[in-house]
Amino acid sequence: MKLAKKIHCQHSSSCMCTKEQHVDDDIIALIFEKLNWNPNTIAAFSCACKWFDDVAKRILWKEFCKTRAPKMMVDLQSSGSHNVDGNWRALGKLLIYCSGCPRGGLFENVDIPGHFVHRTRFSSTSGKSFLIPQCRSDVLYVSDPCEHLDQGDEGDVGLFRGVFKSFSVSKVRRMLIKKEAPFHPEELCPYCKAKLWSMLQTKMIPQSASSRLGAYEDCIEYYVCLNGHMLGICALLPLSDSEEASDVE
Repeated sequence: MKLAKKIHCQHSSSCMCTKEQHVDDDIIALIFEKLNWNPNTIAAFSCACKWFDDVAKRILWKEFCKTRAPKMMVDLQSSGSHNVDGNWRALGKLLIYCSGCPRGGLFENVDIPGHFVHRTRFSSTSGKSFLIPQCRSDVLYVSDPCEHLDQGDEGDVGLFRGVFKSFSVSKVRRMLIKKEAPFHPEELCPYCKAKLWSMLQTKMIPQSASSRLGAYEDCIEYYVCLNGHMLGICALLPLSDSEEASDVE
């Protein structure tokens, strides 16, 4: 079973597990700490039963996130843990999974399967470039683009993802509501299954986003979900001759 499916596995309604039938949470945490909070093992563990899934969501995915991106997690929780509590599994998946863009989904002109990434840098400094001036006091962590080269007519494509700090009280959310922005009629967030707003449709993508991504100005699109997860796509500018030479060296 693929990890992407394991992370969102469903449990039978006939599961009758209770806490008394299992070892203590602290012991489970110690075991997974020794395993360095391996996401494959956490996902497999959470599929065993409802109680195991609850432990994974409350403890294991949280510790995975704190280990994988400690400074980012401290900041996301600095205004109160309500911002991410209950969404640790979704946040863990966002850290390590590029959701791709299957044909017929959010981004219709390309067909890129979702895949896991070994290492991704998330930056709140970069995040400022994705916010219009009225919303620059918000905190948004955005990944470097995951590059998918030679995508036919679309050329080189970059996929990026991110997460807002305290999205429920953010200026971006307030403005989306004020604009009465509609949700996407069919697609949901690939990380938490929440409804999605189009930032392109609401004209809330600043020109600075293309500069940060190294992309064409008119070829950027991204969505934000009700829980503050962000996913997007862009057409990447080709490298200059000097940049290509530098890379070879």
